[in-house]
Amino acid sequence: MRPVLYVLSFLAVMALGFWAYRENYATQASLREVTDIQNEIAGLRESLSIERAEWAYLNRPDRLRDLATLNFDRLGLLPMQPSQFGVVAQIAMPPAPLITNIPINGTELVAGTLDGAAIADPEGAQTP
Repeated sequence: MRPVLYVLSFLAVMALGFWAYRENYATQASLREVTDIQNEIAGLRESLSIERAEWAYLNRPDRLRDLATLNFDRLGLLPMQPSQFGVVAQIAMPPAPLITNIPINGTELVAGTLDGAAIADPEGAQTP
């Protein structure tokens, strides 16, 4: 009985060793993959910062002004003037609500027109 127990124990130790060996290599492969992804992210961030710097360089106001002047016959671009912008008074504001904070219960009837010229009374009398 003992030899069988020794053989089974030896086989269990061998199986656990094989499992640990495979897990070790799988973990190392995962760590290499994570490192590769982190390096790729760092490279992409660096290229993005370079692209942003190039974009800022190409969008310099003096360069754009010169390009607009050189290509005026094709594009017809003019410099911006303060008169091209609107003023706050030109913005259409929404109208104020007609009736606010009037308690309405089941016995009162409130009706009116959109311009607020006349409000009908439940008895039929109109009030201006």
